[in-house]
Amino acid sequence: MASILITGTSKGIGLATALVLARAGHKVYAGMRNPDRFPELARTAAKENLPIHVFTMDVDSDESVKRSIGTIQKEHGTIDALVNNAGIERRGSVEELDISVFRQVMETNYFGALRAIQAVMPQMRERRSGCIVNITSVSGRIACAPFAPYTASKHALEALSEVLAQEGKSFNIRVAIVEPGIIDTPMARGVGDDSPGSRYPQNRRMAGLFAASLETPVPPVLVGEKIREIIESGTWTLRHPIGPDSRPFLDWRASMTDEQWVDWAAADDDSWYEGIQRDFGLNARGKGAGA
Repeated sequence: MASILITGTSKGIGLATALVLARAGHKVYAGMRNPDRFPELARTAAKENLPIHVFTMDVDSDESVKRSIGTIQKEHGTIDALVNNAGIERRGSVEELDISVFRQVMETNYFGALRAIQAVMPQMRERRSGCIVNITSVSGRIACAPFAPYTASKHALEALSEVLAQEGKSFNIRVAIVEPGIIDTPMARGVGDDSPGSRYPQNRRMAGLFAASLETPVPPVLVGEKIREIIESGTWTLRHPIGPDSRPFLDWRASMTDEQWVDWAAADDDSWYEGIQRDFGLNARGKGAGA
């Protein structure tokens, strides 16, 4: 069984993944910024007697990541796999969002993953063995308003992962990118909250799209099972779309030219909502859509 470090395990995909892997017998080191505020994982681990060690780690901090991972390696031994899941979502128009928001999202979603990667790579390289799984999103390959801060960070993590895969293969270190679609997590539920007062319609429209999609929720355990499959199977496949809408979203974008994609996002409300209904069977005019 593997020794696996997961970041961002307080809720959502991270929490579900920690439980999936531990229930499969793997030893899990579950990092989160504030364990006292999010006791669910530790309680479940204690109740089920699962091999989960919850510890404090802030991926925004160089010192926290180095100290936490160094302590695990010193006291518990090697880390066989790293799952970079910690992430935040912020949305709004490029014009209206303060630049500090863009920095905040990039700090967690991109630099946070990079910090953890740099902390585990030397040991993996020396052992010539390891697996790094980076959780991005379909937003790592599709740029869609009003998610500029989020999608920029996920595009950056996709590029980093692709380069890391090239470098790591020489040392038998596998790299995988997991690209979830709309998964039923607190983060996705939060997108259903409209941003009032924006001059741009994309905030309202996406609030409606997420609310409509979450009427048929996809549980985060689905992503956890995919991560388990990647770690256990030994696959060298780089990208792994996951969820019933992930591949359709990617294929939908690929079917358009860049100019068609821009025109779709900039269309009037009626055309936009009708397109979502036609292509995905979703009534995005509901909650958050201003209808």
